[in-house]
Amino acid sequence: MKSRLITIAAGLAMVTASLSGCGNSNTSKKSSASHSAKKTTQVTSSASTAKYTPAKDLKSKYDVIIVGAGGAGMSAALAAKDKGLNPVILEKMPIAGGNTLKASSGMNASETKIQKKDGIKDTNQKFYEETLKGGHGTNDKKMLRFFVNHSASAVDWLDSMDIKLNNLTISGGMSVKRTHRPADGSAVGGYLVTGLLRNVKKQNIPVFVNTDVTKINQTNGKVSGVKVKINQDKTKTISSKAVIVTTGGYGASKKLIKKYRPDLANYVTTNQKGSTGDGIKLITAMGGYTVDMNKIQIHPTVHQKPAYLIGEATRGEGGILVNQNGKRFVNELKTRDLVSAAINKQPNKDAYVVFDSGVKARVGSIAQYQKLGFVKSADSWTALAKKLHVPSSTFETTMTDWNQAVKNKKDTDFNRTTGMDHQLNGKTCYAIKIAPGIHYTMGGVKINPQTEVLKESGQAIPGLFAAGEVTGGLHGSNRIGGNSVAEIIIFGRQAGTEAAKYLK
Repeated sequence: MKSRLITIAAGLAMVTASLSGCGNSNTSKKSSASHSAKKTTQVTSSASTAKYTPAKDLKSKYDVIIVGAGGAGMSAALAAKDKGLNPVILEKMPIAGGNTLKASSGMNASETKIQKKDGIKDTNQKFYEETLKGGHGTNDKKMLRFFVNHSASAVDWLDSMDIKLNNLTISGGMSVKRTHRPADGSAVGGYLVTGLLRNVKKQNIPVFVNTDVTKINQTNGKVSGVKVKINQDKTKTISSKAVIVTTGGYGASKKLIKKYRPDLANYVTTNQKGSTGDGIKLITAMGGYTVDMNKIQIHPTVHQKPAYLIGEATRGEGGILVNQNGKRFVNELKTRDLVSAAINKQPNKDAYVVFDSGVKARVGSIAQYQKLGFVKSADSWTALAKKLHVPSSTFETTMTDWNQAVKNKKDTDFNRTTGMDHQLNGKTCYAIKIAPGIHYTMGGVKINPQTEVLKESGQAIPGLFAAGEVTGGLHGSNRIGGNSVAEIIIFGRQAGTEAAKYLK
């Protein structure tokens, strides 16, 4: 098979608004900030080219096999390589990245050097408590404790590979800024995938795409390798005493969604089409078991046609939600399940994310939303109201009241306390029509903090590890935005390390 080339943009160029009229602003300061962001983008967002390993080079034996080339899989491979192993990554899709490529807002972590530099007081305990509250107390507490305690070191680990997440924002359900993202505020997913692929290539770790693992083999109760189908044609058996499954969730499987949550069967999904629960099937066939399979998260802000996630950073950096009557109706930074429920109570079960050129300058992914044609813009709230077909007088009152709330640092309507650092009074006014969509599957196979796959008896399956969205239990009933990116790095890295311990 010829080597395949993929170009993944790690970030999105910042576009400076040139219209005027939304409100008074410090234009010289904003211009300077925009210039700085553009400069940073040029440095961190240049496209990188990943060259995949030709199928003819696939060997019959490796120290450890990683199934899935998303963020968790590549993190596992890099950690395993660091421990002296010879890993291989097998990916069923034509490109690497998986759902990580879809990640938008950032990576949550507490007690980080980035937070300390910015004067943000945070603790692992606070992160733990807020995540537990967001999951309605149903999270696996041992997994959660490991997660928060290793979040800062995961940011440092990425930094050591020149994957720098040194810009902070906030996500729903969090009380402080702990969502780490690229310096220019661009979407974290593409940036992460580019950086991880760069390091995978640097470490000479083979990555085979269009290579579908159809079975995990066992000998005498222990993992002994996998069976693969290459290019939907040739089959091959590969030997290994350790397998790490990082295949993601099942958010793109209509069959599984209908099975576990028939009430969500007609929702659009933000998942990449390869997220069909394959890893769950591989593991349960070996005696592993699943938890929380009916816990499926809908994200409140999804552009519907085509289905496209409008990242939480748009609200975290100051955006608000208004309904068809031009009114706010919820604290926009409550947890995703609560905000989604509030949107579903509105006329037509939809709403608008409303923001200004200041938010746009701080959230790099908005440039992509514009490019895709999702964004309505105008030079005043009155003009924007006409484009949205909402009552202009009501809408103007909503915006005036909101800016006053930001100025007073007190939202008397919905008690919002975060994402209120800037008034919405930039030169240009923007809105994107949204409604909830399937975003993440909290359920999956059961693992312990050592990422060992467990049987229902509590016994680990020797040689079998898993990490990322394929697993269940960490997030409880509702995932906090920014925690999935942290999960794939923390537990992906852990899986590679633990596989090395097992083999030695």
